Parts: sequence; structure tokens; C-alpha cells
Amino acid sequence: MYRLGIDLGGTNIVAGVVDENYNIVAKASCKTNVPRPESEICDSMAEVALKAIEEAKITLKDVESVGIGVPGAVNPETGVIEYSANLYFHNWAVVRMMEERLNTKVKIENDANAAALGEYLAGSAKGAKNAVAITLGTGVGGGIIIDGSIYSGSNYAGAELGHMVIVKGGKECACGRHGCWEAYASATGLINLTKQKILTEKPEFSYMLKTCDGDITNVSGRTAFDAMRAGDPLARQVVEEYISYLATGIVNIINIFQPDILCIGGGISNEGDNLLTPLRAIVEAERYTKHNDKQTVICKATLGNDAGIIGAAYL
Repeated sequence: MYRLGIDLGGTNIVAGVVDENYNIVAKASCKTNVPRPESEICDSMAEVALKAIEEAKITLKDVESVGIGVPGAVNPETGVIEYSANLYFHNWAVVRMMEERLNTKVKIENDANAAALGEYLAGSAKGAKNAVAITLGTGVGGGIIIDGSIYSGSNYAGAELGHMVIVKGGKECACGRHGCWEAYASATGLINLTKQKILTEKPEFSYMLKTCDGDITNVSGRTAFDAMRAGDPLARQVVEEYISYLATGIVNIINIFQPDILCIGGGISNEGDNLLTPLRAIVEAERYTKHNDKQTVICKATLGNDAGIIGAAYL
């Protein structure tokens, strides 16, 4: 028997057929093209779902369950996306609309929660009892697994880890608060920090400028790390400052939840040991339980974008 997972993002809609061993056997995708009416997006999700099923050479009758991971505040009980800034919708009864199109039961969950479940079932958190998954992207996504189940709070809006404040009165966050972890530890935060260092320090020569062809509008999440590897001392400052902010939030999470595993996904996680080695050193020095024998393992998430599909399929 197979399951189907749909990852509804602000840019792309991806559907995948997942087998009983958590392997994705077929995928299909299309552009989300927001903003547009709810019915049109549901039509697109149904189309890519059926295309993935066709690619897997099965029928809808072979699909045991369908799940959808979506950004924003999601109520799995009512099947309603209560708010999603990326999709420009409020109170969207997506489950009802998708069940009408696919004629089968559908579940929804926040996309970061679905990705955390995917990593717990088949990725870097497999075998853990309690796990936390964070994604360093445009923002900071968070998913928490406790005793094998997604933790989302009494109102299904929990695990917004990116919106804990780590710098009182700090940088403005997209959520409207100041000093949120997301404003410092996301890929966007790293890009802004890199630009700020270049503009304030005004170095005569910097590999950071060279790697972006002298135009700071080309700065990416890789710029500072690439320049650091080339021996740029200013880039090293940027990377060290960024990792210190990232570590602050991770220490907070570990002190609160004490998970078996904390896995990090998103493009920045591809920096590997250049990111993880100094990060682990700071966490080791600052966490409350430094003298305990059992400590949280910090590692790279392994499933990438497939985590959300696998997690959604197994909601």
C-alpha cells in the first residue's frame, strides 16, 4: 500500500508517492503561482497528485492516505489553514476542497511539522524518541516530535521556534517583533549580516565582494562561508557572529526540550563541519546539562525537501 504526500509551498507544489519503507517512488510538481483563488490551487494540487500516482504506475485506490504540508497556522482537526502569509489566505477549508477532488480522506499539517515527522520516520532523527528539526531558509522553521508525535500546542500554532527573542530590542522581524531568532539565524539573517559587514567595514579587498562580483545585491547565504574558506578575515567574523546567534537559539531549545536529536536543514546546513563543529562547541559550553552523560546530538538533516513529502504522507 502507498501513501501520498503534498508539499504546498509559496513557490512550488510537489506531490510524492511514498511506499511502506518511506521511499518516494514517484514525484510531480508545478508552480504555485500565488496569489490566485483557493479553488485553482486545489485544482493544481489534485493535478500533481494524480500525475505522481500515474508516474508510480498505480491508481488512487492503491493510496492509503493523503497528507498536505502547508506554511502557516494550520488546524489539523478542522482541516482549515487559518492563516498563511505566503499563500495570502485566511480560513481556507483546504481539506474539504481536496477531499471533493480526490474522493479520499486528506490530512493537513504545518510544513515544518511535516518535515520534522519525515526526518523522525526516515531521516537523521530516525530511532529517536524526542526530536527537534529546524530549517534555515528565508525564515527559521521548527518542528518538534515528543514521544513519536508532532507537538503543536493547544491551538496548533506551536513550534514557532524562529520567533523566540534572542536580542531584546534587536532587529525587526517579519512577524513584527524585534530580536527574533529568525532575524539573525535564517539564511536571510546571514545575508543581511554579510551585507552589513561589507557596508560598515568598507574593506579595500574582500573575497565576499569578489564572490558576488562586487555587487552586494548578489550576496547569498554561501557568500561569507565561501570567502572564509578563501582566507577572508572579515568573512570569518561574519560566520562566527552568525554561528553565535544560531547557537543561542539552539541552546535555548535544548534546555527546554532536551531532545535526543536536533537536526538542521536548509541550504546553510550544507556547509557541514564549517557550520556544525563551531556550533557544537558553543552549545557544549553553554547548555545547562553539560555535565550529564546523555546529550542532544546535533546533526544535519538528511532528507532535504523530501522530508516534508514523507512526513505529510504519513500524517
